[in-house]
Amino acid sequence: MKSKFIKYVRLFSTRKCLLALADSFILTASALIANFFLALTGAGLASDVLVIPMVIGTICSFAFLFIWGAYSKMWRYFRGKDYLSCVFGVLCGLSAMFLFTRILEMRIPVAFMLAYFIVSVIGVCLFRLIFRRTFIEVAEICKHSVQYKRTMIIGGGSACKMLLTEIENARKTPRSGDQVSAQYLPVCIIDDDRSKVGKEILGIEVVGTTADLAHFAKKMEIEQIICAMPSAAEEDRTRVLNICSKTDLPVKTIPFIGCLIFDEQNPSLLNQVRDIKIEDLLGREPVTFDNKDIRAFISGKVCMVTGGGGSIGSELVRQIAKYSPKQIIIVDIYENNAYEIQQELVMEYGDSLNLVTLIASVRDYFRMNQIYDKYKPQVVFHAAAHKHVPLMEVSPMEAIKNNIVGTFNVATLAQYHNVEKFVMISTDKAVNPTNVMGASKRCCEMIVQYLAQQHEGKTEFVTTRFGNVLGSNGSVIPLFKKQIEQGKPVTVTHPDVIRYFMTIPEAVSLVMEAAAIAHGGEIFVLDMGEPVRIVTLAENLIRMYGKVPYKDVEIQFVGLRPGEKIKEELLMDEEGLQKTANKLIYIGKQIDIDIQTFGMKLGVLRDAAQQNNEAIAVSALHKMVPTFTTPDAYNQGEMAKQKAARRNKTDLYEDTQGALAAV
Repeated sequence: MKSKFIKYVRLFSTRKCLLALADSFILTASALIANFFLALTGAGLASDVLVIPMVIGTICSFAFLFIWGAYSKMWRYFRGKDYLSCVFGVLCGLSAMFLFTRILEMRIPVAFMLAYFIVSVIGVCLFRLIFRRTFIEVAEICKHSVQYKRTMIIGGGSACKMLLTEIENARKTPRSGDQVSAQYLPVCIIDDDRSKVGKEILGIEVVGTTADLAHFAKKMEIEQIICAMPSAAEEDRTRVLNICSKTDLPVKTIPFIGCLIFDEQNPSLLNQVRDIKIEDLLGREPVTFDNKDIRAFISGKVCMVTGGGGSIGSELVRQIAKYSPKQIIIVDIYENNAYEIQQELVMEYGDSLNLVTLIASVRDYFRMNQIYDKYKPQVVFHAAAHKHVPLMEVSPMEAIKNNIVGTFNVATLAQYHNVEKFVMISTDKAVNPTNVMGASKRCCEMIVQYLAQQHEGKTEFVTTRFGNVLGSNGSVIPLFKKQIEQGKPVTVTHPDVIRYFMTIPEAVSLVMEAAAIAHGGEIFVLDMGEPVRIVTLAENLIRMYGKVPYKDVEIQFVGLRPGEKIKEELLMDEEGLQKTANKLIYIGKQIDIDIQTFGMKLGVLRDAAQQNNEAIAVSALHKMVPTFTTPDAYNQGEMAKQKAARRNKTDLYEDTQGALAAV
């Protein structure tokens, strides 16, 4: 009962409270006014009699106004028909009051009730009408008082010309002109083509190159920057965005030229100007895939996704749904995530998509066998796994049970039920692992390779391996954003930590492409460009919020977490790379598994995990994965390499300077 009361109290915002107080005053005053007019004719109520209907009428009317939705509309959207909610609310409230007074054996004149109703309705509706007009007028004044934002545009090409033309045209449009002009006041243009410097583009001067960007941003009192280089190479965009981020100004960008959406009737570029996203700083172009291959592979087939409610799993389900599958089966142990993606797809596709959502654990062999037997999937995407490194260091048994035993269950059942393709999602943390999570995923890769080597049944087993996923559950970017928005220090584990990054759609596209082109036994690896230093990522993200790192937002180095590496890798020393038709996807050479001993070692590991014998299980995991080492041993060696590389670079610089001085 108490929780319901609190729930209803929270429904009232400041605006609703103001309305409620105003209505209470109006209803009380209406009773007094109605009685005053009746008193002039000698039919008024005595003061002690008036109090009861006035109080009851106010309370009941307020309650029915709430029920009829008189408090649920925003000021600016209150329309003529919405005033009926006020009329009905007051009518029901006063009718209820009249019944109460009858029960109390009070005789209230009908003339008083009629006058009370008329005055109350006029007061309640008039107050809303006046307040709405006042609200809109104040909003208009505030809108007109907004000053132009002095804007620097980077790139003097066709996108810049289109942008300037649209800003000028928008100012001439009465409805949108004020809004656009308040957002953009072009002051200058920056372009690396020196032949353009000093010239004007639609009346705006090209003042210099990107080398002069910071100088002109300060000199010309720039308030925001737009990067209008949609067709530039990704390394050029990244270089320019890094320069922009050091000006501590808000930076917006125009998407890649292939991502621009134009309507033939209204080719608007302005509405596609957006804030910088952190993926814009990854240093490479987004990976694109051949949809024809994927469509041919998915269309008309029953596809099952384990971990289908997670970050990767849910995106897999979304992309599979686009290619007309016969049926999609979502399997997840966490019902909230499973329900969320289920409802999203139901709203998107309705009955046109054959979707089954099952709550089940990959650890449960018999439950998974039941699912295989009933739904007969033709393609299985195995995304279910525990992935959080520090948490799995504390609970290694759970990583072994869920990742290793779960993968063994799902993969062997796929083989038994003659699934066409089984695609396992792995991680760069499986390469030379320094933690239980990474070692467990490497063991999963070995299980898939072990089954592929047996060549039993018709199932083709595939592994996909990639780095950190931007925006996934538990990733560093959402944490950084939350810390910045809450005004707290940004926490970075170590100044030298380096990671590979990719977006969720890229990761899922890799999985889909791998499934389409695989023949069995491969590990697909994505060329993820240059690794990103986490502290640089944090600094750029802080600058994107218009703040200065270490000044406005502190960066704290909290030390490496249990099991963490300084630097992740995508390939083991034994693995080579083989090219595919897609220049950004490679096949890592699989390491042969000793079939004679692998099954026995896996049995020891599984039994130890089932008995929750941590010492034996972790020891068995080390024996299963020979490259599993301690984080201290790995990080000391890696830091020594980085130190030697920096020393060599310094020596080379000094030698070069000495040679130049001699010349």
